[in-house]
Amino acid sequence: MAIYFYSSRENPYGCFSNFSAHGFTLDDFWWPTSEHYFQAQKFVGTPHVAQIRQVKAPKDAARLGRQRTRPLRPDWEQVKDNVMRKGVLCKFETHADIRKILLSTGNQDLVENAPNDYYWGCGRDGSGKNRLGKILMDVRALLR
Repeated sequence: MAIYFYSSRENPYGCFSNFSAHGFTLDDFWWPTSEHYFQAQKFVGTPHVAQIRQVKAPKDAARLGRQRTRPLRPDWEQVKDNVMRKGVLCKFETHADIRKILLSTGNQDLVENAPNDYYWGCGRDGSGKNRLGKILMDVRALLR
């Protein structure tokens, strides 16, 4: 049986969303959500990092990070999965309550039920790569 998640407002698995309000300190900065961290890493070494880190809502961080008027780092496609893993791991290491929820899923598959995302999620038809779900399962194994 698989566990599907998407919205940060879903219980109990909303904490698996990058929009969940579980901040952490990583690379000497406080990140309000893992979405803030992930989106900002697209622009390492530029003022865009601080701008994204400081916006209030994760949806705003996502919007800024997806703007192609900003200078995307040249190695982004090669590093994005590791960036996501680093942020997700730190989030679950930081918060014992959500770490417990993640570990409680045992060996069940975790699937980001994102209808419009065929890379991080399963997509509308389930054919997506579900990279976020797989990273969560990797993090779960590491935390055991």
